[in-house]
Amino acid sequence: MRRWYRFAAVTLLALAMMPALESSRGIAQPRAHVYLFRGLADVFSVGMDTLTDELNKRGVYATSHSHTDWKSIADKAAADYKSGKEGPIILIGHSLGADAVMEMADYLGDKGVPVALVVPFDGTQSFPAPGNVGRVLNFTQRDYAHMRPGPGFRGSLSNVDLSADHSIDHVTIDESPQLHARVIAEVLAIVGGRPLAAPAAPKPASIAAPEPSSVGGGATKSGAGSGTSIITQPEQRGAPSGSATPVTPPPRTPAQIPD
Repeated sequence: MRRWYRFAAVTLLALAMMPALESSRGIAQPRAHVYLFRGLADVFSVGMDTLTDELNKRGVYATSHSHTDWKSIADKAAADYKSGKEGPIILIGHSLGADAVMEMADYLGDKGVPVALVVPFDGTQSFPAPGNVGRVLNFTQRDYAHMRPGPGFRGSLSNVDLSADHSIDHVTIDESPQLHARVIAEVLAIVGGRPLAAPAAPKPASIAAPEPSSVGGGATKSGAGSGTSIITQPEQRGAPSGSATPVTPPPRTPAQIPD
């Protein structure tokens, strides 16, 4: 009889715990999201669509969008981050899409949402890196489109000058297999790395991406396995809030590159 009572008590306890167990199973873990943005008229940025496919094939959730839609997408991304649905957030864009990801990163900072990585492909102008961004990797052919640390930025910033590589122009830079490989490596390092830190300031620095190899002082190095020459400006580290100084690239004759 005692055994029966004991069995009944264990059964009732198990039944009582089932709703709690089911509830815990229903709590989804945040999903990393890579947002990619195309440039003018969505015509000349097919490399962003290709990179989106390459990331999805590697198990990273990535979506491709028009640069004109960045603000509405940012609003949804902020809501999804705050509800625990997604994170870390990574932004990549080409041409006007490159401008859009810098603006979107700043906009998300105003909403207290961290951005792990921002990768502009040949943007049309220079932007300050906001304080909520962990890393900026800027591929550019234009000396006037170098990114610079903004107020509160404590992440890492690399301006990769591709003006010496005549096999790449503004229209094809987003299709470069070598640049795709580098971006994929950076993304995978973040997605498979440490958990996302919660924002602590209006534009907090959250995730610092792993340090890529870089060359100091405008030295030349070869792209992996391609023979492609690229010039990497010295990697910039964010200064304490209020003391950031714009980075002035070395003088050169700007290439004539169509927008």
